[in-house]
Amino acid sequence: MHQRLILGIDPGSRATGFGVVEKRGAALQCVTAGVIRTSRESCLARRLGAIYQGVAGVIEEYGPGEVAVEEVFQAKNPRSALILGHARGAAILAAANRGLEVFEYTPMEVKSAVVGYGRAEKSQVQHMVTVILGLQSAPPRDAADALAVAVCHAHSSRLRHLASVVQGGGP
Repeated sequence: MHQRLILGIDPGSRATGFGVVEKRGAALQCVTAGVIRTSRESCLARRLGAIYQGVAGVIEEYGPGEVAVEEVFQAKNPRSALILGHARGAAILAAANRGLEVFEYTPMEVKSAVVGYGRAEKSQVQHMVTVILGLQSAPPRDAADALAVAVCHAHSSRLRHLASVVQGGGP
């Protein structure tokens, strides 16, 4: 596993975004990003299996050292929130089964870290991810959201490290 690689995940039952970011000192670079799509006609169990396999495949191919996942936002109805929770669980299980530590961030934390405003629009997140990572073009929205989660974690882990140094925890 590469300690400098972070896998960000934006879970969804039909489209789960993923993005791998490499930390190079204070700089961040996009390694890969994409979307795991599931069939609308498939039952929930098959969609969850596809999410699990897709995330497991990204982990196997890129070997991230850490995984960051967006938490469930308040859905319009309880059924949507429950299904989204299942999708998150499939993604988290794929990481946990490979011994990776999983960090979770609220949508507001992610947007604040990337845009500077916790209620930013998806298009603003997509634009800022493109700028922060120096991408030639904007990634699909689900992939951009996953990259934003990885960027949020990179910034948060840097702050945790600095806090431990200040508190005498060493480098």
